[in-house]
Amino acid sequence: MENRPEVKTKVLVVDDDKRILQILRLYLIKDGYDVITAERGDNALDLALSESPAIVILDIMLPGMDGWEVLENLRRSSDVPVIMLTARGDITDRIQGLDRGADDYIVKPFEPKELLARVKAVLRRSFAPQEEIKSVTIGDLSVSLDNYTVSLGGKKQEMPPKEIELLHFFATHPNRVYTRDQILDAVWGFGYYGDSRTVDVHIKRLRDRLGESPFWNIETIWGVGYRFNIKKNEN
Repeated sequence: MENRPEVKTKVLVVDDDKRILQILRLYLIKDGYDVITAERGDNALDLALSESPAIVILDIMLPGMDGWEVLENLRRSSDVPVIMLTARGDITDRIQGLDRGADDYIVKPFEPKELLARVKAVLRRSFAPQEEIKSVTIGDLSVSLDNYTVSLGGKKQEMPPKEIELLHFFATHPNRVYTRDQILDAVWGFGYYGDSRTVDVHIKRLRDRLGESPFWNIETIWGVGYRFNIKKNEN
């Protein structure tokens, strides 16, 4: 028997196609979710901020405000997981969505069961207990907070604890842009009052120690912050 959420997890579904809204609503409710819907982008943004859903399923082509605008505005104050719906399979749509902070995307037409599987996968990644992700491996890189170790290509790397914590944060939150202040809060803690350039210094040290990898890189997003990218050939 398929596992269902023990409590009703709230999902916001946004699409101007009433037929798609009805189908997804029925499937999600049947699978144990609490569902709210919107047909306009501006209404969707209001609902996302007021209803605090656990995940948002967001169409790109919307009246009032398109999906890209909704996502950009949402990311200014929320890290709620977002799955984008697009009528095009163009890789540029996927890149644009990931760049703006989407967690996944799915191309229309799609099977509702596939979307349900994507929803569950994104929720697992987003709300996994911290103890379950103490150790992470991406390609040639392994980081563990159990014993504060880093290995690259099977070779142990000597690093100060804070650099290991920073690298672990990046490796467990890939493909999303974080500002320096967000990184400071996540790695150094809310009580840290040092200069945000501390992040720049630590990232430079990580790059100097670890060099280039065919599997991942730490990218500078000028004027914003940093992103840990998992490259396509990671698998």
